Amino acid sequence: MEYTQLGRTGLKVSRLVLGTMNFGPQTTEADSHTIMDAALDAGVNFFDTANVYGWGENKGRTEEIVGSWFAKGGDRRDRTVLATKVYGNMGADGEAWPNHDKLSALNIRRAVDASLKRLGTDHIDIYQFHHVDRATPWDEIWQAIDVLVAQGKILYAGSSNFAGWHIAQANEAARRRGSLGLTSEQCLYNLMERRAEMEVIPAAQGYGLGVIPWSPLHGGLLGGVLRKQAEGGASRSTGGRAADALADPAQRAQIQAYEDLCGKHGLNPGDVGLAWLLTRPGVTGPIVGPRTTEQLESALRAVDLELSAEFLAALDEVFPGPGPSPEAFAW
Repeated sequence: MEYTQLGRTGLKVSRLVLGTMNFGPQTTEADSHTIMDAALDAGVNFFDTANVYGWGENKGRTEEIVGSWFAKGGDRRDRTVLATKVYGNMGADGEAWPNHDKLSALNIRRAVDASLKRLGTDHIDIYQFHHVDRATPWDEIWQAIDVLVAQGKILYAGSSNFAGWHIAQANEAARRRGSLGLTSEQCLYNLMERRAEMEVIPAAQGYGLGVIPWSPLHGGLLGGVLRKQAEGGASRSTGGRAADALADPAQRAQIQAYEDLCGKHGLNPGDVGLAWLLTRPGVTGPIVGPRTTEQLESALRAVDLELSAEFLAALDEVFPGPGPSPEAFAW
């Protein structure tokens, strides 16, 4: 496994991030433990979760599964860089009770203590804002974070799904306070969805944030979905947003061209999608969310896959990026 610094920090993290969103809803607790053990054995030390994972009436269940894995000992917690998130409503039975969501100082204090309890740990390495809170001033947010850092409950703060100007706004507010500010941004970024290249990634690089792409295979669309369909294999990528994409002739043709290009070079499309992200400026590592150990093993291959300049250029022809800003939208 390869490691890199998380943005401008001294924290070393693996180039692949283990996403846990499927733990509970899709994967049993026992199988989730097996996947986490396999990831750690392979050198993956960066685990990502969120307080709302488990969803619905099972919100918090994923953090509990990670916590029960830590409780098995064997230096599991000590060897793991743990990231979780705050923002979603955690009211009982889905009740949208005031102050049980978003980024008020009250909710941050409540949410971090609840996450620590579910995770069975005394600290969270990276505490991430799952979404921007337009109603709460940054001075209030950073005051709450500074208190948690002083208490030793968290070490770093990160963002998720922020626009570029949100990153700038947050870190300028932190600078005025003498605080460290955001150290990472978790954003939607993959070959099919490259809008982050216009503003989000430049802002992250400018302020020294590590970039952690989520949905690196765009919900499975970059994982060889057309080939799997042709072979009669079951795929979870035939519903919702994926179904809409496959129903669009232009996007379907784009995906076919991608699979043909990968096939021409004897490469697995899923491996290529992850390996491409590892070549992108500013990217710390993509989040992979395996439901099985086999899916984890497949993702691990991407770290060792080297893509030639010629092949990268061919990928740009299939999935052209927006180009740098402001040139992407101005002269």
